[in-house]
Amino acid sequence: MTEQEMASDTADYSDWMAELPPELLTVPLWNVALPGSHDCMSYDLDINSAILEPDSLTRFSKIGFLRKVVCKWATTQVREALNIFEAGTDACLPLLQDRSIIDQLNAGARYFDLRIARQMDDPNPTRLYFYHGLRTHTDVETVLEDINGWATLHPKEILILSFSHFKNFEKNPVGLHLHLLQFIETLFGPKLIYRKCCPTMELCWNQKRNVLIAYDFPGQIDPKAHPNICGKIPYYYGNTMNLVQVESKILQTLESQKQKNGFFVCGLNLTLPEDASVIKYILKPFNSLAKVIEQSLPELVKFMGQRAEGGRVCIFASDLVTHDDFVPTVIKLNTSKYVSNTMNVA
Repeated sequence: MTEQEMASDTADYSDWMAELPPELLTVPLWNVALPGSHDCMSYDLDINSAILEPDSLTRFSKIGFLRKVVCKWATTQVREALNIFEAGTDACLPLLQDRSIIDQLNAGARYFDLRIARQMDDPNPTRLYFYHGLRTHTDVETVLEDINGWATLHPKEILILSFSHFKNFEKNPVGLHLHLLQFIETLFGPKLIYRKCCPTMELCWNQKRNVLIAYDFPGQIDPKAHPNICGKIPYYYGNTMNLVQVESKILQTLESQKQKNGFFVCGLNLTLPEDASVIKYILKPFNSLAKVIEQSLPELVKFMGQRAEGGRVCIFASDLVTHDDFVPTVIKLNTSKYVSNTMNVA
């Protein structure tokens, strides 16, 4: 693939919210279908990182082969899912950063699953990274600064950043959480959407606020001291590699949330089993999580579009957010939902 082809193989949805029908500008934002990126930073995993999960493998971090296996089954948000792990032993190095957080924003993703970790031997006591099995090359502050720059250039696009997990915070939980929260509040400043606000696009645009922070507050931190930071957004997923069970979970979630207000996420993601049956996946030499997801995603996207059309919508999250018409299918739900509701009223 040439550089020109690589730059143009994903449609640009960088300003899709600004182009929604006027009728949707005054409804609560949780009634707007939003494309989300699950494990959004896992394209950036460092093969030289200690293994952070699963817990059963953390003591084997010095074994290079195991790090490669973890990397293979933790990397998502990449371009060529079928071939990246056949390219050589350094498949997790930065050469694959062609689905960066900015690429995902330009492709239309508006919810980002950000899992935070501290590297235990880091001489900087407050430097944080993202992680999924391994930690990322890029630190949290650098990525958030990139996101803030993008949000400044696209003031009508409303972003939801979901912070969770907080691996290796045990030795200084209060200090690390307060450091991260202060950085977030200082960086995004007047862009932050108030926790007690019922956000609509019109309200956010009028107030020039377009970043909503969802933070999984631990018990040691008082959320009331951070009025611009919202609490955890529920994330529902099938917790399986079985497509039928994932689809069943999506249906169940949409039905159970039908009469409720507030944000929630339906994950289209597949999850490796935690028992011995995991071996049948990880021992296949040319298999990977990204490859398995790429093969299943068209069916999941089609199913999601059919079941959510005209009904309860939410944040729909994918491990390959730029693949298989995922983003345009989610965006289209907004128009079909409005048309359906209008017909019912008439």
